[in-house]
Formats: sequence, C-alpha cells, structure tokens
Amino acid sequence: MADVFNRILQIELPETLECDESGKNPAFTLTFVADGQVPFPQMILHAPDGQRLITGEALAETVVDGDYHYTATVPAGLLWPNTITVQAEGCRKADIQQAGGGDWIKEFRQLRIAPNVKAKPVIRVATGPGDTPVKLYFGIHKHMHQPYYNVTDQYYWDGEKDGIFGARGGPYTHFIPTAARQYISGGLPHGGLSTSWSGSLIEQLDRCAADGLCGGRFGNWNHELRAIAQEKTVLGHPRVDFVAFGFFHPLMALIPERDIVKQVEWHRNIIRSAFGVEASSVMFPPETAFHIRMIPALNQAGVKAVIYDSIHRFRACQDYPYAGINEGMLPPNPAEQVNPPVNDWLQLHNIWAGSKISPSLLKPEYVQYEDPEGKVHKIIAVPAERYIGNEDARGGFGALQYPDVLGQVYNRIVDTGTFDPKHPPFFLLHSDGDNHGGGADSYYNHNTGEMVRWLQGDPRFELTSVHDYLDRFPPDPEQAAHIEPGSWSGADNGDPQFMKWFSRYDQPYSPDLNSWAVLTAFQNVVHTLEDVDPNQAGLHDITWLMLAAETSCYWYWTGQHVWDQQVTNAANQGYRVVKSLVDALLAAGKDRTGPTIFAPWVTPENPGGKRWGQGCLLDAPREGTVHTFVYDISGLKQVTLILRDANGETRLVMTDHGLYPTQTSAVITGNYYTAKLPVGAGDVRYYIEAEDSKGNISRSALERVYLA
Repeated sequence: MADVFNRILQIELPETLECDESGKNPAFTLTFVADGQVPFPQMILHAPDGQRLITGEALAETVVDGDYHYTATVPAGLLWPNTITVQAEGCRKADIQQAGGGDWIKEFRQLRIAPNVKAKPVIRVATGPGDTPVKLYFGIHKHMHQPYYNVTDQYYWDGEKDGIFGARGGPYTHFIPTAARQYISGGLPHGGLSTSWSGSLIEQLDRCAADGLCGGRFGNWNHELRAIAQEKTVLGHPRVDFVAFGFFHPLMALIPERDIVKQVEWHRNIIRSAFGVEASSVMFPPETAFHIRMIPALNQAGVKAVIYDSIHRFRACQDYPYAGINEGMLPPNPAEQVNPPVNDWLQLHNIWAGSKISPSLLKPEYVQYEDPEGKVHKIIAVPAERYIGNEDARGGFGALQYPDVLGQVYNRIVDTGTFDPKHPPFFLLHSDGDNHGGGADSYYNHNTGEMVRWLQGDPRFELTSVHDYLDRFPPDPEQAAHIEPGSWSGADNGDPQFMKWFSRYDQPYSPDLNSWAVLTAFQNVVHTLEDVDPNQAGLHDITWLMLAAETSCYWYWTGQHVWDQQVTNAANQGYRVVKSLVDALLAAGKDRTGPTIFAPWVTPENPGGKRWGQGCLLDAPREGTVHTFVYDISGLKQVTLILRDANGETRLVMTDHGLYPTQTSAVITGNYYTAKLPVGAGDVRYYIEAEDSKGNISRSALERVYLA
C-alpha cells in the first residue's frame, strides 16, 4: 500500500491565460503534486462569481518518480476575465467524515485570466414581442454636496476646507459640461445626465467666488454649468437635469413632511439662482434614502419621480433569494415582501455583487403609500442599480466594463423572455460626482468619450435622460408596486432601518439618538412659532438652523465630537433666540400645533426572524418594541400606539421614559417612548398618535412590520 502524503509539493498551472473569442477562458489543465498518495484529493477554483469544485474522477492520478500527480482539465467557457485563486487540497483520510482539521493539507496559487484584446464581440440584437428589437436603456446621475462644517457659523473656514473645496475644482465647474458636450457631439439624441447639488454646497461655492477662497479657483464657477443647462435632447428635455433635492442634504425618511417640502422649496430657489433653470420634477433623495412614507410630501413639493436603490425593490418580492450575510443586510421583513415573485434572478460577474438582481424589475414604475386615514398616494420610482452603479463610481467606462456587465443584464432579459416593449429596462448609474473615481477628470473626459464611441456601435444599449425615457415609455399608474425602505450601499449597506443614522442605538447612550431627540424638540419649537405667525421676526433664521441641523452628515461619522455636537449647537442657538417668543406664546395659550413625532423604529428589526450575531445570523426574540421621540412645547398628555391587524385595531399607551439623556448640553430634547408589540400578531400596520396638554393631536405615518 502506498504511503499517504504529508505535503503538497507544487501546483502546476499557467501564469496567465487569454480568453478566447467567447470572452471566457480556453480549456487548460491544472496539476498538483504530492509526496505520497492523496486518499481524497480535490481542487477548488475561487472566482468572484462563485467556486468551482474539481474532485473524484475529474482528477486523474499518475505517479512520476515516486510523486503523485493529480491533473484536471478545465473546460473552455467556465471563467470570466479575473484573478482566480486555485486551491489544491487533500485529506489524509479517505473517509472525510472521520477527518479532523489536521488531516487536511492545502496550498494556493493565483491564475490570471486576461480579456481577449483582439477578439471583437459579435453584437446580436435580439427581438421581443412583435419583433421589436430588445434594447436596454440606462442613465447617469452625479451627486455633488458639501455640508456646513460648523452649523452655527456659515462663514467658518480654515485650511482644511480650502483643501476640500480646492481639490474639487473640476467637478464643481466644468466636468459635467464636458461630459454632456460629448453626448451632443457623439450624436446621442436622448443622451443626458441628471445631477443633484445641495444648497449648502452652492452657498459655499458662491462665498468662495465672492471672497476669493481656494486661490480664486471658483470665480465664476457656474458659468459653464449655466450654459450647458440650456442644452436640450431631441425631445426638448435638459441634457443636464438639475434634479429636485433637499437644500441641506437631509435624510428625508426621518424628518417631518413639512420639512421635506420646505427643504425642496428652498432648494428649487437656489437652483434657479445658480443655474438659471428650474429644478427638475425628478428627485434624487440624499443618500438615495427612500421610504414610501415620503410620498405625500414629495407629491406636495411637486416631485413626480424619485430615484431609489434597486436592491430595495428586489427584496420586496416574494421568494426573494436572500444571499445571507454577504448581502450586508438582515433578511427582508415579510411585511415588506408584497410584490409577486419573479424568475429571472441574475448573479452578476466581473463586478462585486453581494446578491442577485432581477433585470425585469429594472424599470420605472409607480409605487404607493397608504396613510392612516386610508388615502393612497403614488409616485414614479426610478431604479438606480446598486452594484453596477458602484462599479461605475470607480471611474466610469473602462473601470466598469459596460459591454460585458450591461450585456449580462441584456442577455438575461432575452433568455427569460421578459422584455416589455412598452416598458423596457431602464436604470441609473449613480455615484458621487466629486469623490474618488466617479469624480475624476478621466471619468468625465476620456472615459465618457469611450462610452459614447461604444454606444455608437452597439444598438443594444442607449443612454437616455430620465425625462426622455418617461416621455417615451410612461409607466402604468394602475400597476403600483412596493419598495422596502433603505438607502445606498455605502451607508452600512443601506438597510431598511437606516441604522447608519442610528449608530449605538442598543447602548445606554447613543450620540445619534441624542441628536434625533434634540432635533425633534427643536422642530416642534420652530413649527409652533411658524403656525402662529409665519412672518414673525427671527423665524427665518431659526428655520435655517433647523433645516441645516437636518443635514444627514451630522449622523454619518458617529463618535467624532465635531459631528455629534452639530445638531445640539444649532438647536441651542436657535432656542435661545426665540425662547421669549415661546414663553409669550404659552402664556397667551396660542399653541395650535400638535406634538412632533420622530419616525419610529422597531427592535429587533425582524421580531421572530433573524438578528445580527458575530459574523453570523442568530434567531431574534419574538417580542418586538417600538421606539420613538415625541416633544411639544405645551407638554404631552398621552402618546398611543395604534396597531392594525387581521383582527382589527388595538390602542396601546406608550411608556414615557422621560427626556432622552443628553451628553451634548442640549437645552431642549425630546421624550423617549416605547411600546411592546404583541408576539405572533403576523403582518401588522401601526402608527403613533400624540396629544399635547392643549388637546392638539398629531399622527405619525403608517408603518408595517411582521411579528412572527
């Protein structure tokens, strides 16, 4: 009997392979050599899109000079261009069920599979219903923002700010016009891009121009942007669409409806002033954060379509193929999974994609929200594809292999027969326009030029503006879908609970929760004064402070004092200015405004489902708790949680834990309320009702959760 091996001597493989005409690997062989017989040999190819296991009869054993060679032939067409990790391993026991960790011996090598630079892909345009050519439409969105680094001093500036702004001279002046002009010169009739600019950025760029900051880099900064804003597509829509946005970059899903409207109105005014055009009826919400409870406010603000991160549409489907912890989010709450199942799930390769996508769902459609009174509100939702957009953010065409990656989406649509000529696929590639590769000169110049040249020769794909697409292929308002809450992947994967803005929520003190509690109180002060007299002296200044305090960045870097203190500083300064007005209003009994209720959150996120462990998922407790902050200048009489389920409506008095404990010396803050949810109630809807001591009543939005 041959001696059992002790070590793997070497792995024999090509250092580099060039793909064949198919764009994938040619056939090749792999061999590993051991110093004895391997009772259980195998090889594993680790690729970005998964593993390939080679074992059993696929490994041929030969003996050469006493060494044992195990050879496998890898068939052509198995692997895409990338760096592949080759793992050779063997178990010293033939029965691996009896083996321990010390019985396995492993070695690793790298194999580079390079694209075939000579092969030109054969472009085949498929046809759909009625022999309509199948075409995939896409757009580009670039986001520009800077917050106020000292919310109580608009004119604060130092060398760091000079460096931050100065390094972004191109993105804030001529990069976008450079890209759009290439669409025009390249003959792309519908080609355009959308772009979002925060009011806080525009105000600071105006100051740079006026005061000569950044070495005078921003004198006349908006000249080229104002010019390109006048260019139109063949359908008469802007080549560069300055979309609706929140002036101070607020997380709109977590602020009151009236503040969403005001943020949008203020933003429309500054867009008109800066670029000489009206802001679009399309909105890019800050952080790509969308919740259906925003829809009534967006309708009121004149927004017709809203951009969202595509994964939150996918996860709202029944039978969604949850990818586990690699997805970066907990499993979807069953209450969100109300859309019918689809059967075209696709695992993208050659880019990082933590979960599967559904090409048939990548298209604008109506989504709806039902409020506590039963009124239905609708809006068009435009998907921004999470994984393809992330890759595009690395540098545009070239960094993202457009023909390959978009070709995968195209081929899946063709293979599954899901092409709808009335509503063809369309999605946005969204990224920061001033950071990293997505903000580089090469993105807007050379790489945009390469993208235009590709589109000129590939009729399967078309770059289009959002408005041009919606004119040509309007969605059906009678077919409304649901989207789970959430934001972009860069915000802790954009989970439905917006936990990036709730950091340390499970600890005795959370800087994020402190800021929300303080902001809730400050919002009530401002709203109450505004309702009494919207023209009273000083109201504009404290409204500015309130809206500025809603900047999402002030929750983004939790644990850094300069950010954790910003909301409190704004509230303290504003409240001290108007405290005498508040006292006079209370003395006169003129409070007509109901309590301010912060958007509630539930712990655990999925009661009776799964929760996070250390690098794993654990069973979550079945009993859930609803949390919120509530404040009213007249004091609170009662806060009630109203539950609706299959058995009717239940009212639960919420527990008042008093003022949330502050560590930022806040002079006002909200009361912290909780209520236990009934175990096993199933799919429920709920909202919060709060009454102040004067009898004024407020209601929160209608929420949903599944209680297992």
